[in-house]
Amino acid sequence: MKGKASFDPVTIEIIQSSLDAISSEMFATMRKTAMSSIIYEVLDFGVAITDREGRLASSGAGIPAFVGMLDYGVRAIIEKFSAGDIHPGDIFAANIPHRGGVSHMNDVALILPVFAAEELIAWVANKAHWADVGGMAPSSISPNATEVFQEGLQLPEIKLFERGKPIPSVMDIVMANIRMPETARGDLWAGVASMKAGERRIQELARKYGASTVTHAIERFLDYGETISRQALKTLPKGTFEAQDQLDDGRLLRARVTITEEEFIVDMRGNPAQDTGPFNCSFASTEVDAKVLFKAITSPQTPANAGSFRPLKLLCDERSMFNAEYPAAMGLYYEVGIRALDIIWKALAPHLPDRLTAGHYASICGTFIGGTHPDSGKFHVSIEPQLGGWGGAQGQDGDSAQYTASHGETFNCAVEVNEARNGVRIDRLELSDEPGGEGEFRGGKGIRLDYRIRSDDFWITAMYSRSKVPPWGLSGGRDGSVNYVHVLRSDGREEKYSSCAKLPLKRGDVVRIVTANGGGYGDPRKRLRERVLADLEDGYITRAVAEEIYGFDAGTT
Repeated sequence: MKGKASFDPVTIEIIQSSLDAISSEMFATMRKTAMSSIIYEVLDFGVAITDREGRLASSGAGIPAFVGMLDYGVRAIIEKFSAGDIHPGDIFAANIPHRGGVSHMNDVALILPVFAAEELIAWVANKAHWADVGGMAPSSISPNATEVFQEGLQLPEIKLFERGKPIPSVMDIVMANIRMPETARGDLWAGVASMKAGERRIQELARKYGASTVTHAIERFLDYGETISRQALKTLPKGTFEAQDQLDDGRLLRARVTITEEEFIVDMRGNPAQDTGPFNCSFASTEVDAKVLFKAITSPQTPANAGSFRPLKLLCDERSMFNAEYPAAMGLYYEVGIRALDIIWKALAPHLPDRLTAGHYASICGTFIGGTHPDSGKFHVSIEPQLGGWGGAQGQDGDSAQYTASHGETFNCAVEVNEARNGVRIDRLELSDEPGGEGEFRGGKGIRLDYRIRSDDFWITAMYSRSKVPPWGLSGGRDGSVNYVHVLRSDGREEKYSSCAKLPLKRGDVVRIVTANGGGYGDPRKRLRERVLADLEDGYITRAVAEEIYGFDAGTT
């Protein structure tokens, strides 16, 4: 009777809700204790709980590409270490993007087994972007990298802690290969604190309800996730849907999505071969991009777990840019991944106008600025993805100054934090006044952000996609604008880049970030006159655009 009572539906529901709360506590712990602004302000990290087999059971807020790969990391640990080598208090680390549940070398995954008495019942994991992990360039990311060996110290699913204690020799090796060891050490311990909070709460659940009840609840939760997805799958249009787009260098991207009563098949075969530089991502990373889109159009209102994605199937060519093999460089995986998501989105958007918008700015616009900090005199790197415009949609304009669909619940770094911590001054942060994205419902606006440099020993590294091929319009809407970096030198010279590697900067130089407007939806000539007038009054468009593109006549009523 005791066993049956412990499995009653109310108890199961309480445990499932508790797992969500535990994930949220892990996330909050990481945010409050991290050293890097990319983590505590931008929230460039993710946390997760898996079952004992490494299947995603619950996740907190954070970057979907991080959360959605952590189960791969847990399974990599399970495959590498025998059960006798995994003990309470052990902590493992991984950062090789071709395996181990990470995206690129900077995204270090920390993984901890959770035991109830002597029984392994779950895993907790944390992945965050470390500001530097060594390699050929400060920040460990360079558009010039050609192999993973140039991108930093590799952690091939290693053990960092043994039975609750750090392994000194391993910790020494890690910190000796990093340009900012103090920051890395702080971010590492924040990750440990986050996981220990999760471990403690899960063990409390096991003591209260029994380990078997907790593992049963997780299994039921995965089945529930599958049920929700399969019910939603039945509401989607059936058939095969295709789209094409171009990279800025002219290479063609393709996606084919087949939806049946039982499966959601994403076919990414036929795409460009593995890049000779860092413009690659792994199969796991591409799968996460497909998962993001799948979840968005099926059940965005419910938690995601491994069961949610059982109907999803991904097909990729080996040694392609969406399934690169070791030792391919992957520092700029994020620009590949966002384009994978975008092309799948483009294939489905015309058939799901109530759920998907026109194209958004579709570039992480990762901006790495660093050098000798003007206040501390120490080497420092700051990292900031940039905001941009989302596409217009059926019945509404696109959102302005938002993060990409890959980013989840992340934020821009506050002006005050940038100025206090990162050695720059922010002269301007405003919506871009670039044209583009006009439609019956216009695309959202990108941003213009000016960093003023305060040191004679600074540099910038960046690689923005959609710098030549703008976000796509939908149903007659016009394409958006493009992303780029504009450097205004203190001597009056101006330079424009979409890609640069450790470009020297001097005191008084201004780095101006301009991100794209999203694509428009519908024929601009159908836009209501009062909307066009409001856009004029708000400064979103010029009178020339109003007259030439929208057909606005100031003399009519």
